[in-house]
Amino acid sequence: MKAPITFAIAGFGDRGSTYASMQKLFPDRMKVVAVADINPEKVQKAKELYGIKDELCFTSAEEMLAQDKLADVMVVSTMDRQHVNHAIPALEKGYNILMEKPISPDLQECKRIIEVAKHCPGKIIVCHVLRYTTFYNTLKSILDSKKIGDVVSVCANENVGYWHQAHSFVRGNWRNSDQTSPMILQKCCHDMDIYTWLLGKKCKAISSVGDTHLFKKECAPEGATPYCLGGCKAKENCKFDAEKIYITNPATGIRNGNTWMAGVACGVNPTEERTYEALKNGQYGRCVYMCDNNVVDHQQTNLLFEDGTTMSFTMCAFTEKCYRYFKAMGTNGEIEADMLSNKIHVRVFGEPEEIIDVKLLANDLKGHGGGDSGIVNDFLDMLINETEATERTTTLEHSLESHFMALAAEESRLRGGELINMDAFKNGK
Repeated sequence: MKAPITFAIAGFGDRGSTYASMQKLFPDRMKVVAVADINPEKVQKAKELYGIKDELCFTSAEEMLAQDKLADVMVVSTMDRQHVNHAIPALEKGYNILMEKPISPDLQECKRIIEVAKHCPGKIIVCHVLRYTTFYNTLKSILDSKKIGDVVSVCANENVGYWHQAHSFVRGNWRNSDQTSPMILQKCCHDMDIYTWLLGKKCKAISSVGDTHLFKKECAPEGATPYCLGGCKAKENCKFDAEKIYITNPATGIRNGNTWMAGVACGVNPTEERTYEALKNGQYGRCVYMCDNNVVDHQQTNLLFEDGTTMSFTMCAFTEKCYRYFKAMGTNGEIEADMLSNKIHVRVFGEPEEIIDVKLLANDLKGHGGGDSGIVNDFLDMLINETEATERTTTLEHSLESHFMALAAEESRLRGGELINMDAFKNGK
């Protein structure tokens, strides 16, 4: 396929705009030529950023898909339950697909798109971007080298961050699994994918427990009101106060130059004034104890792999920072690593510790540790050079395994931690 590869973006939210922005990194290899979003401000922003023609700007993915094929690639970055119904007609029109995860919270939909993809010429890649980071590729090479022997047990944490939980999973678009996905799928299919890839093993059985501990009405402090800027008497001491998170917090607030969350709250071109207006009665200004959220704020999942390897995985909202932690214990040593320090500690038994600083190995650690640019770069290589998937390519088939695991974990949680046999679950038993 000849460069530049043309892109149509279906859903110009946080993820869609991120993948579109890779044009700045790869200006000779990709070009954004069409956009669709239900928010006209986002469409206008995309039009201005990428010089998109009026006739290639659409008010919805459905309107875009009603046209003849507009580009080489369609980025499907709409809401979780829309992905399959947008990707299938795109595949049938001959698009190559870059699909934001999850594929779907419905296993039958996941299976359906795999069957459709078999009969369509386009390639489809699921955005499990962690596989494309220097951090996890370095970990993979160490584990594959058997430096620490055979891995016997793994501990891993998804430290969500108290502010990220409040933003995305209490006030935000992924707060309610009936509308989107269970949190273990939406947030952690990344983790289910990356750890099975690192270990090169399949999960045999899974159990999980968790719940919503804090973000519910009965935990609201005295004097709380439905909106943080609505005269709330608990506001001063509340860590989840919307004004703090979106405006004044040094790490997350727009007053200190942090525009990501403020931009989500008030739309494109965020300013402090626009953010205040959005918080007065918008969804991101709501009291975290008075939202319509139903996803968990903590969940513990235990996994048994086919060779007997065990893994404990914890996802928790109540952390200061948002990062992943990993520890592998093997027959010849251990590895401890985290994406906050970006350092990997390799301890072979009886030998001096080796510390690998990933920051010295990579030029770009932004955007999921460089995974956002990594997946686009690999996808462009695949299309331009007409090559097949590599071992790290996140194909539909590979991604489906992580979806089975996440949904089985959720099923276990709903059954009070019951052990779920993966083969039986996959076969609907």
